[in-house]
Amino acid sequence: MKTSFPLAPAGLLAASALLLATSCTAPRAIVATGKVTPQGEFRVGYNQGFNVATASISKAGAAVKEAAAQAITQQKVDYTDATTQLQAAALAYVLDPVQPTADLNVRYGIVPRLDAGYKYAFGSHVFDAAYQLLGPTGTPENPGAGATTGTTYASIGLQFATQRAKLPSLAFLSDINSLLNFRATRNDLLIPLTFSNSFGPEEEIGAISYGLVYAHSWVSYGFAPTKLYNGSVQVPELPLQSRNFSSFGGFLNLKLGYRYFYVIPAVSLFYQNYGDYALLNGQSTSLSGVTVVPSLGFQLRIPNFTN
Repeated sequence: MKTSFPLAPAGLLAASALLLATSCTAPRAIVATGKVTPQGEFRVGYNQGFNVATASISKAGAAVKEAAAQAITQQKVDYTDATTQLQAAALAYVLDPVQPTADLNVRYGIVPRLDAGYKYAFGSHVFDAAYQLLGPTGTPENPGAGATTGTTYASIGLQFATQRAKLPSLAFLSDINSLLNFRATRNDLLIPLTFSNSFGPEEEIGAISYGLVYAHSWVSYGFAPTKLYNGSVQVPELPLQSRNFSSFGGFLNLKLGYRYFYVIPAVSLFYQNYGDYALLNGQSTSLSGVTVVPSLGFQLRIPNFTN
C-alpha cells in the first residue's frame, strides 16, 4: 500500500527552488555587439543572469511534492500519475531550467573581421566565433574610416555548447534522484544575428545592440529506477532516448563604459516547442514554452599595444 505525507507549502516551495536552481545550462544571454573584437585585442568578461522558463515553472510544483514524499517514506513505490509528472519536471529542468546563470569568457580578434572565444558556464563548455558583416574595423585609439557616434555594425555568430545534466544531489533531492536514476546530456548550437549603433567612434563609450537568434539543441536522456513498481512487477528502465528541438528569439543589450571597461545589461527572449518525450511505463509528455533571460555583464577590453 502506498503511503504519502504531503509537504507543507513552504517545504514544497523550497524543494522546487532547489530542484530548479542548482544546475548548469549553456548561456543564452546575448551581450555581444555588431562589432567583433579588433585584430590582436582581447576582451575578458563575466555575465550573471537568470533563466526563466515557463515550461519548467508549469511542471515543477506538484511533481516535486509527490516524488519527495514517495522517495523519503517508501522502499517500494507504486507508479502513479505523479510519477509521470515528476519525469516531465525532470525533463523540463534539463531542457530549460529556472535558475541563475553565470559565465566567465574571453575573446580574441583573429583577423580584422573575425573573432573567437571561450566561455566557462560552471559546468557547460562553450566555444564561439563571430564574423563582422558591416561597419569599420578600427579601435577607439585608431578609428576606421567613417567611425562616428551612430555608426551601424552587424555581425553573425556561431556558438556551440556541451554539458552533462543531472538532478542535483542536495538534501532530500538525492532521494528524488535515486527514485528516477535520471541521466541526461545535451549539446546546443546558437546563431545570433546582431546589429548595433555605436556610442562614440568605434564604441568608445559603448553601443546599443539588438537582433535575432536561432538555436538548436540535441538531448539524450534516460531513466533507470530501481524501486518503481506496477503492482508486483518492477517498472523497466527507459534506455537512452535522443531528441532535438529548435528555439527562436530576439535580444536587446546596452554597452556602457569608456574604452577599457564596460557594463552590459541585456535581455533575451526565446520560444521553443521541445516536442514529445517518451517516459517510463509507456507514458509520454509534450513540452513547449517561452524563456526570458535577463543578464548583467562586465567586460574588460585589452588593446593591442603593438599597433
